[in-house]
Amino acid sequence: MGGARADRAAKAQLEDAGAAFSEPVRTWFGAAFPEATPAQALAWPPIAAGEHTLLCAPTGSGKTLAAFLWAIDRLGTDPRPDGVGTRVVYLSPLRALAVDIEKNLRSPIRGIELAAQRLGGSFTAPSVGLRTGDTSQEDRRKMARHPPDILVTTPESLYLMLTAERSREMLRTVRTVIVDEIHAVLESRRGAHLALSLERLEHVAGRQVQRIGLSATMEPIEE
Repeated sequence: MGGARADRAAKAQLEDAGAAFSEPVRTWFGAAFPEATPAQALAWPPIAAGEHTLLCAPTGSGKTLAAFLWAIDRLGTDPRPDGVGTRVVYLSPLRALAVDIEKNLRSPIRGIELAAQRLGGSFTAPSVGLRTGDTSQEDRRKMARHPPDILVTTPESLYLMLTAERSREMLRTVRTVIVDEIHAVLESRRGAHLALSLERLEHVAGRQVQRIGLSATMEPIEE
């Protein structure tokens, strides 16, 4: 009984967060978590409104899922037509990308897909692709031919993709970029290089790309 109440409370939080999450997402979230974290509840309204958003919160506060959940929902309920390229880019300066993908992308996508099947609703699982310096040439060619809905990559790999004509083409459809671990690149050449790549990404896309930044707590936040 207590578990059912927790499920309803978590689903209600998603409804109250200012973001119109679909029923499969609310159902999965209510079953997976007792409630939304404060960081998630505060981040969803501006993210849903398409605003640039900087989310600073301690480790373990669900920042990455906060950024991904809205993107997963929009991609799953509004699937792209055939031939359209990548719509979300996730950038991380750290190496543990495979763990991030499993925890914050593939696992939620599988759960939401199952929830949609049980509810009889419509949800098309977004495709996810990983591009790093270790990605083989063959896999890079496959990705260029069939771009993933969500691209997970590093700042350095994004720079190379923006430079090469074939991979640059798949970035013309990007609508959202999520930049994780901002505190790890602040005040460094790597951060300055990334800032330039983000400007180039907007130029390639030909539109303003929503930027969602994720960081551990920083002081003073105004800077």
